[in-house]
Amino acid sequence: KMFDKNLISKYTLPIIFLVSATATLGSLYFSEILKLPPCVLCWYQRIFMYPIAFISGIALYRKGKSWAWYVLPLALIGLAVAIYHNLLYYGILPESIQPCTLGVSCTTRQLDLLGFISIPLMSLAAFVLISLSSLLYIKMQKK
Repeated sequence: KMFDKNLISKYTLPIIFLVSATATLGSLYFSEILKLPPCVLCWYQRIFMYPIAFISGIALYRKGKSWAWYVLPLALIGLAVAIYHNLLYYGILPESIQPCTLGVSCTTRQLDLLGFISIPLMSLAAFVLISLSSLLYIKMQKK
């Protein structure tokens, strides 16, 4: 058996809460403490990430079982925005099609940890982890 249903049921929600709360607090740290202004696509990603932290936190507290159906749509839409942002950021899509015309450009390199970990990449990783974890949880609940 590749996945243990009990382990997935026990740890998926705390992991999602930890990832989403870290992403939420991290984005606030970047903008409010380091004074790195978010671009338009960063704002959209925040719109989808912040509620995941609240929903998963409440589900942890209430020991809810249907949380994944609320988290998954937010995570998938945030993931789509994060993919688009990364394609722009890393030059795979032309800068001419970016929505960031006012304020900070969506391709501005504000932070590169270890030379390659960018803010858009961190967001992408968080949305991938949350989306896959939610899908796995839903799949395991059906068995």
